[in-house]
Amino acid sequence: MTSIDLLKFMLPDFLIENFEIVSATNSEENLHLYFEEKARPPKEFNTVEFVSKGFQEEITIQDFPLRGKFVYLHIKRRRWTNKTTGEIIKRDWQLVAKGTRMTQEFAAFLKEINR
Repeated sequence: MTSIDLLKFMLPDFLIENFEIVSATNSEENLHLYFEEKARPPKEFNTVEFVSKGFQEEITIQDFPLRGKFVYLHIKRRRWTNKTTGEIIKRDWQLVAKGTRMTQEFAAFLKEINR
């Protein structure tokens, strides 16, 4: 089993597949994991040539606690520029559960245990 396989047990699959961990900080109460979107243009735009032009503003999402620590995912998504038209696009990630600052999986888990 690889370290990526282990991370898939703890983090959402889409995060491991589409983002790279660039750093982490650990304190007594909190674990902060920092991710940047991989430099792969969106598949839905295969016919157009895009170039990465930096990142959007970082978002922070609270995820499942691990070993008694609050876990915060800091995510930077890429901006892409169409080389022909100059149009800027971004993927439409559904990272945050509506009305919360938590991942969709964590929000669903909390909703289920409150029934």
